[in-house]
Amino acid sequence: MAGKTVCVFSGGMDSTTLLYHLLDISDEVLPVSFDYGQRHRKELEFAARTCARLGLSHRLVDIRGAGELLQGSALTSEEIPVPHGHYEDKSMRSTVVPNRNMIMLAIAGGWAVATGCRRLAVAVHAGDHAVYPDCRPEFILDFEAALQSGNYEKVEVYAPFLKWSKTDIVRLGLRLGIDFERDTWSCYEGGAEPCGRCGTCVERAEALAAAQRLK
Repeated sequence: MAGKTVCVFSGGMDSTTLLYHLLDISDEVLPVSFDYGQRHRKELEFAARTCARLGLSHRLVDIRGAGELLQGSALTSEEIPVPHGHYEDKSMRSTVVPNRNMIMLAIAGGWAVATGCRRLAVAVHAGDHAVYPDCRPEFILDFEAALQSGNYEKVEVYAPFLKWSKTDIVRLGLRLGIDFERDTWSCYEGGAEPCGRCGTCVERAEALAAAQRLK
């Protein structure tokens, strides 16, 4: 399955595991991250460090101008507090950034076409489905169809974790040798230390604990 792949890489647990997975199957990986003015842009520091450690060229695309248009989310509007609790809580919908994945995947897909990649990899997973419409299987399928119909090159959208739980992803990451504490950032608050209370912090802690129990 090895090939040349653009990987949308945030610096979080899921995309870091995806990056290591692609390298494990001997892909030539082109990681790309996006700065859209997110409150938790600290994740981009982790993305850069991981790429440097792995000897990969890291591309960071500045779309903060677009991010200024995507207000109304706790991740892009400072006046909206980040909700605390579990991802399954309805309050987590305030972390949805309008059309975020469509914008990032469109840019990354264009780069995949321009660089002759046969795949565009994204780390969406089943735990995201309840909150984020642009992480659901139907969106991924529709986006792939649009990407292929809009280009001569038939780039595949590779989403291997689409039906996986966060725990499944963490277990794979541990097998691949990822140090999640050192290598990844999850907290939406964007402070110097993880808050431990926002949805992504809670999900992270649950997945790490579950993965340790299932060792």
